[in-house]
Amino acid sequence: MEKFYLSDYLKIHTKESEHSNINFHKLCQRVNAEFLREWEDGNDNLDSTLRIQKKAIIGYDNEVAFFKSRIRELIKKYGAENAAYPAWYQSLEDGIYQENWGLSGVSEWFTDQFKESSSAKIIGERIYFLEKGQMYLKPQTILKERREQMIRAFLLLTPEERLDKEFHEVYMLDGTRVTIYGGNMTKKGQDVIIFRRYIIPNYSFEEQAARGTIPENSITLFRAMVSLGFNVAFTGAVRTAKTTFLSTWQSYEDSSLEGVMVETDPEIPIHTFMPEAPILQLIADNEKLKYLSKNLLRSDADYFILAEARDGIALDTAVKIASKGARRMKITFHTRDPLDFSYDVAFEIIKSLGGDLESTAKKVAASFDYIFHFIQLKNKNQKRLKSIYELGIDRNTRKITMNEICRYDHKTNDWSWSYIMSDDKRRIGEEENSVSLEIFAGELAFLSNQRRKEDRYADSN
Repeated sequence: MEKFYLSDYLKIHTKESEHSNINFHKLCQRVNAEFLREWEDGNDNLDSTLRIQKKAIIGYDNEVAFFKSRIRELIKKYGAENAAYPAWYQSLEDGIYQENWGLSGVSEWFTDQFKESSSAKIIGERIYFLEKGQMYLKPQTILKERREQMIRAFLLLTPEERLDKEFHEVYMLDGTRVTIYGGNMTKKGQDVIIFRRYIIPNYSFEEQAARGTIPENSITLFRAMVSLGFNVAFTGAVRTAKTTFLSTWQSYEDSSLEGVMVETDPEIPIHTFMPEAPILQLIADNEKLKYLSKNLLRSDADYFILAEARDGIALDTAVKIASKGARRMKITFHTRDPLDFSYDVAFEIIKSLGGDLESTAKKVAASFDYIFHFIQLKNKNQKRLKSIYELGIDRNTRKITMNEICRYDHKTNDWSWSYIMSDDKRRIGEEENSVSLEIFAGELAFLSNQRRKEDRYADSN
């Protein structure tokens, strides 16, 4: 049996105890100083440091691995393997990396635990995550100096952006949108960094129904509507699932058809859920779209998608394309009341390009067939299809018509339907796909009759 020496035992365990009590933030500072010294000794300058940091912060594996591997070596060198670290980090080396060069405490939002969260915010030193439809204040904080360092790294993604601007919008490698507000746009010490991502893993009507966004008994109806090639607008306020539903609708589109999608921001990854479809994905802001619109009008594409149509140029392009006879047009548009859709769109167009409001509104109404309006419930994680309107122009009176075929009831958390189909919608359906038209008409009639039967049963009891 080996001899036991109490002095040796105490020496080893006292050393382990000392290292486990090393202050995490002091350890971060020590590692940071070591990195800076190594960079200086290697004649690396600040630009080189920021380049490595930039590529690491947006998720390039090699740069992240470089940081963490060297951090592990230093931890071992200091004998600090058992040092405590904040619970929101995945490991000691991860914590040191995130504190010094990464996303600090907001890095927790990028872990599997929060993969269902669509938004995170930094307001001043405070960090919030959207959880179960509500923003929750997290225990971690981030100092002003660290926020400024993070912003500098983000802005290296877009070299044309000046650091002294008060507003920035950039995209990380995984598609997360980062919106930055600072300067005179915010109160002193209350600058803002917003992270937003689309989290829906499977673009399907079934998945949307499972989330309660649409009624389950409408799936067959919607499938038929997609195949009929109607021009559709998805409307609602911010964060009401408009873009998600557009993506879902698009996923049922015929993958053999040629499409063109124009976005102001790269938000919809069509190539991931329709990898075989010949779809051009173009990024164009208001100025670029002025020159691009003429080429789009000459395009021989089977359909167009104008995601997040925010300005008059984009909306005018959509209306012009539709007026040329294009089918399967899809857009999203911010509005609180779908009944105002034609005039809201027309107002944006004449504000940018001039023209008459009434005649432009009629062109808008003649360009789109259906409007799907979405809302967000008190629990912000829950979205609902609020209504569907059939949009058009009365051929006799030349007035805009809007017929509500679907309405959501907050009290019952259910939808009611009305069987309405104008002659021009029936004509479009017959030209496009008579079989799908029969399914669409049959389903709409069934849903409408089903609700009336339920109402009669309720009245009799």
